[in-house]
Parts: sequence; C-alpha cells; structure tokens
Amino acid sequence: MKNRYYYPLQQRKLFIGLTTIGLIVAALFIATAITTFGTSSSLHCPISSSIRARSNEDNNPSPIQLRAILHYATSRVVPQQSVSEIKISFDVLKTYDRPCNFLVFGLGHDSLMWASFNPGGNTLFLEEDPKWVQTVLKDAPGLRAHTVRYRTQLREASKLISSYRKEPMCSPSKAFLRGNKACKLALENLPDEVYDTEWDLIMIDAPKGYFAEAPGRMAAVFSAAVMARNRKGSGVTHVFLHDVDRRVEKLYADEFLCKKNLVKGVGRLWHFQIAPFNGTDSPRFC
Repeated sequence: MKNRYYYPLQQRKLFIGLTTIGLIVAALFIATAITTFGTSSSLHCPISSSIRARSNEDNNPSPIQLRAILHYATSRVVPQQSVSEIKISFDVLKTYDRPCNFLVFGLGHDSLMWASFNPGGNTLFLEEDPKWVQTVLKDAPGLRAHTVRYRTQLREASKLISSYRKEPMCSPSKAFLRGNKACKLALENLPDEVYDTEWDLIMIDAPKGYFAEAPGRMAAVFSAAVMARNRKGSGVTHVFLHDVDRRVEKLYADEFLCKKNLVKGVGRLWHFQIAPFNGTDSPRFC
C-alpha cells in the first residue's frame, strides 16, 4: 500500500513489461476468486454447518467483484503484495460461511481487491493520509475508509517497546483502546465502529514505516493485538502483518502478536491466529 505513485517517466519503458504481467496476474486472481464462489465454498466466515446451500443468485459475481475485475484489467497499477502473499488471506476467507468483518490498516491499489474477496461483508480501511483517501475513493467510491491520526513516529519504536510495560494502561491484563490516552501505543481516537465490531481478520500493511518521522506500525500492531485478545465471541482473530523483513515490524510482532500464534509465513507476510484473552495476569503479551 506504500507504492502510491507512478514510476518516473524515464523508468516506465523498463517497467511496463513487469506491470503488464502483474496486471494479468491480478485480474486472473480476482477471476479465480469469483469462480471459487460457484464451486465448493464461499469467501465467508464460520457460523454453522447447517448453512451450506447457496442459491444461483448467491453464486453470481457481486458488483464490487465486477468492479475489481474491470479496475485491474484496465490499470497499470497492481496490488503491492505478491500473489503468494495475497493467497494466505484469500485462503482464510474462503473457508468461512458468513460475511466477514475485515479491518485493513492502509488504503491503496489493492483495497478494491480485498473488498471483492469479502462480498457482502464489512471491509473497512484505516488510512493516515486524508488526501490519499480522497484520491483512492474517487476511483473506487464503493470502498469504506476512515482517516486515522497516529501519535507515534518510527524513531520512537525502540523507546516505546522498552517503556510500555511501565504504563499500567498498556499492560496485557488491562489494555484497551477507546479513550486510552495514557498508553501511547493504543489507537484511542478511532471511530466507534472500529471498537464496537469484533474483527474476524485484521490486515496490517500501513501506516508508513520507512523513514524516521513516519508513524510506523507500532500502534497498529499493538492495537490489533488488543482487539484480538479482547474478542468476546468464540474463535480466533486472524492477523496478517506485511513487511516483516523490516526490523520494527518483526520486533513488534514478536512482542505483541507472539511467535506461538504464528501459523504461516510467505515472503514478507506473517499470518497469526490470536485467541481471546483468558484472563490470566501476565506482565507480557507473549
């Protein structure tokens, strides 16, 4: 989601071959997703084994899926994640039996794809740049997005991870998000919808985390962990973290998402399954 700008003019001729291949792959990937709807299982979350039969209407492509195919078939900009990375969350979605609650940190060229993988579900994007939100929604008005204000900078990553344990409101047994100004890692000012929804999947591919003044993904990782641990319903929360080749993403994943919860990793993407917090008192998340 960071590749928001086209390549300079002098590089386009060198890059056009790769983007064309990527375009074809992206369009075929969306088409494969739609084909999957009409075969063995739909891209939905589990509720009951009794809900299996689907009418012919349910097997038809949804408007957002058709828009996604049109978009990726006519654009030179392709999703940032590789096909193998995308397939991890795609495979999780297609095992489910009801529309999912899917929270995505970051709005970008792959957002229409994520929404099309969850037809009829609640897919919500959180983005730090208001102007970028307007740009993306102009081309994809059907997407739902909120602007987020982060209180952190990447330069603070090491300090925050070494000092958060001293703040009671950051502790694993007490951590919460809404209105939690005491814990700097908590995203305390999100829309109520984010706090009031139990998210089945959380994708972390933003905010920016590649220069010192950028917000970094520290608060996103911490907040995703708190959301998953505070889940009231049954089942796990699937958390996907991209760019784990970078030091901060890996450091915060080890601290808050926990290696014991890591179920799969491909390329620069890690997939965690986090169960609700069992109430035991512990000074650490992992």
